[in-house]
Amino acid sequence: MSPMTRLSISLVVLAALGAGQAVHAQYVLPGASRLAPPLPAPPPPPKIEAPKVPQFDAPPRYNYQPLPRNSFSDRVTKCLDDAAAAGLGPADRGTYARSCAN
Repeated sequence: MSPMTRLSISLVVLAALGAGQAVHAQYVLPGASRLAPPLPAPPPPPKIEAPKVPQFDAPPRYNYQPLPRNSFSDRVTKCLDDAAAAGLGPADRGTYARSCAN
């Protein structure tokens, strides 16, 4: 067989295989529905709630809880910074920080 004959035979075989696959992909089983499947139900609409409007005659609410206290280390550092900002010397800063932090 010549190379040209082999080439033409292989092209015919490839074309037949390609056409056979395309036909096979379009095959519909007998009795199968040709209609599109039903669409899923749409999601429910979002719940919309009106914001609470403050009332003029309502008593104000206050938070009477004390603020959390800083750690001892934070208080000493702040007292030392305050003493340095006030112009105290190193010996006076320690005395001021001890009385301030407690």
